[in-house]
Amino acid sequence: MLDAAQAAGKSSHEAAPLRVDKPRRETTDPGEREMRQIYTDDESERRASRVGPGGVYPQSRGGRHANEEKAAAAALPSGPRKPAEEEDDLPLALEAKRAVKVLNPGGDVLMPRPPHCRIIAVANQKGGVGKTTSAVNLAVSLALHGNRVMVIDLDPQGNASTGLGVEHHTEVPSIYDSLIESVPLNEVAASVEGIPNLWCVPATIDLAGSEVELVSMVARESRLRMAIEGFEQELDYVFIDCPPSLGLLTVNAMVAAAEVLIPIQCEYYALEGLGQLLRNIELVKAHLNPHLRVSTILLTMYDSRTKLADQVEQEVRGHFGDTVLKSVVPRNVRVSEAPGYGQSVMTYDPGSRGATSYFEAAEEIAVRGAAMGGER
Repeated sequence: MLDAAQAAGKSSHEAAPLRVDKPRRETTDPGEREMRQIYTDDESERRASRVGPGGVYPQSRGGRHANEEKAAAAALPSGPRKPAEEEDDLPLALEAKRAVKVLNPGGDVLMPRPPHCRIIAVANQKGGVGKTTSAVNLAVSLALHGNRVMVIDLDPQGNASTGLGVEHHTEVPSIYDSLIESVPLNEVAASVEGIPNLWCVPATIDLAGSEVELVSMVARESRLRMAIEGFEQELDYVFIDCPPSLGLLTVNAMVAAAEVLIPIQCEYYALEGLGQLLRNIELVKAHLNPHLRVSTILLTMYDSRTKLADQVEQEVRGHFGDTVLKSVVPRNVRVSEAPGYGQSVMTYDPGSRGATSYFEAAEEIAVRGAAMGGER
């Protein structure tokens, strides 16, 4: 019996052996003690950073990190804090400053007015180089800074009218009525909402057939010039947005204008047709408008990531010299988005790179115009 009980006890003991915790071994190795301390510190930090009803409650760090924090605090500069203007501005603050500069909420005349009205034809027979975008944004920028500006949309597509938020469906009085029916511009021009001193003469699809109708008319090349001369209000700038062609509409614009602004896209194809445009300008100057000249060239859609854009810029500046504005308009998605909201980029996103570039270009144009004196 005793042997059986001992055997059963031995069997039970083997099935579930008792666990005896050994006492923690104390180490004399300094490296092992440091590792244990690091583990303990990290575990304390995790427990101290608990999320409560009001969020995360940061706790002071202990152990070896406490010494690091004390050293970091001691390294901070003492004394009064530097004024805000001496600190580096955040990108958002810089963008806000640019926006205020572009919008000019005070309405002050910050861009000088020319001594006489400057009539500028924005022309390039190549499409998609930024004619309409440049005409709209330069006009808005000048108007926001105290100049009296009118934009004449001479493109049957009516994109300049769209960019300024002006209605241009078939029933709206348009530049077609002034060219064909001799309706005064005062009855056709519409003020642009939200921008004082800015008017737009819209274009409708009727303008597409105007070139055929103009062929048989007397003084067909001078119809636009006579319409502008009959405008009663005083103006500082008239921008004529030309169609992407060298037909009668573009000739009308060049006869009415004293200056031509040529937007050039920073790509090779934009340079190909430039020679033909310059020859047409010379023909108009020789036979119809001796005062016509290329006063301004604006480089658009500049992509600094490509060598081609830099090469085109160098070639244009080397050939045309000071006629080329120093300001270059980069590729900017905000410029493309703005017309979809019936706005220019100057009001859609005044802090963007595109708005800043057009503002700087308009400023250059204004300074050049003020320096012209009595020259026409």
